[in-house]
Amino acid sequence: MLILANVRTALEQLAANQLRSLLTVLGIVIASASTITVVSVTQGFTGWVADFLRGIGTNAMWVWPNRPPGAAGRTLGRIELTEDDLRAIERNCDALRSISPLIRRPDVKLGYGHEEASTIMDGVSVEYHAIRNFPVAVGRPFAIADVERGHHVCVLGREVLHKLAADDDIVGDWVLIQGQRFRVIGVLEEKGSFLGANQDDVVLVPYTIALKMFPTVRRKLAMAAQATSEESVLEAKAQIINLLRRRHGLTANQPNDFNVFTQDEMLKAFDSLSLVATAVLSGIVGISLLVGGIGIMNVMLVSVTERTREIGLRKAVGARRRDILLQFLTEAVVLSLAGGGLGTLLGYGLSALASMHPQMVSVVVPWWAVALGFGISAGTGIVFGLVPALKAALLNPIDALRHE
Repeated sequence: MLILANVRTALEQLAANQLRSLLTVLGIVIASASTITVVSVTQGFTGWVADFLRGIGTNAMWVWPNRPPGAAGRTLGRIELTEDDLRAIERNCDALRSISPLIRRPDVKLGYGHEEASTIMDGVSVEYHAIRNFPVAVGRPFAIADVERGHHVCVLGREVLHKLAADDDIVGDWVLIQGQRFRVIGVLEEKGSFLGANQDDVVLVPYTIALKMFPTVRRKLAMAAQATSEESVLEAKAQIINLLRRRHGLTANQPNDFNVFTQDEMLKAFDSLSLVATAVLSGIVGISLLVGGIGIMNVMLVSVTERTREIGLRKAVGARRRDILLQFLTEAVVLSLAGGGLGTLLGYGLSALASMHPQMVSVVVPWWAVALGFGISAGTGIVFGLVPALKAALLNPIDALRHE
């Protein structure tokens, strides 16, 4: 009952000094709103990235030649990854379901009618569509014969169609890629953008043709691969590393002259980035909390001074120090929770506003973010309300009654 009475008294004080109370809790409002918004947006992005990677397949991986930095890398000879390496991986790594060479050229020139454009060209094999989860929406993907015989055929992404002012009727027509004629046999399903990169801005050609167009990359190939299951990804990675180290003649104290990167590692890297961003933004939240806490302490000290005679009267009729302490501490916590409530509403509003942007991921406010916001608010009220409450509790009742 005493706590309820204290809460009622605190609400009366809030109602009596509405503007002062609002200005006092402004820091708490900003801190709570920032906490909810930051957590919600971060959770939304993390979930979006995780869903995207699952869409590709968490058992996908990439291999490419790479010289390590530093003195260890300088001791290595020529850095190569050849077709023979890829064939050896395909024959000997039983934890892999399929592999595809990957020859990427970032700025190839396309022509169609009077339209010209530049895009990314990927030279791949038949298996690439399944590894990368790139289904064909119109037409057909490559056939084995297209790759083995080096047919001049290609599959276009949706963004390429947009650049060439074309539509699905382009299937069956010819386009120019780096001045060479290619028949369009298919159009990929739309995939959208990922971390600023448009996945639909790509043209796929058989890797055998890509090698003829760009022969200098013949000894520096990359590879996309798919493990037999999510559970076998680590085993597949170990098999690739062991095989390539043997084929490249690397000794035990030499580093790998290649990289093997899995989808799970990409997700972990993004989680680390999200953690850093959250920590930085939490520092901003901490500053808002400090400002709000100082404001609460200041207004509570003023309140103690204004109500000194009331405190003296309560003590004269039998109120104990802990009763006075609890009363003013409750007022500080109620003041903070009021700010937390306003901040929660503002955080919900900002999250909903962010979700309305067409290029923004879906932002959902988790329940624990709301609980965290209120918990921070209550904690701030207790920490910064303790000094004024102690000052009130320690007042001498006689001096307090004499106070003018």
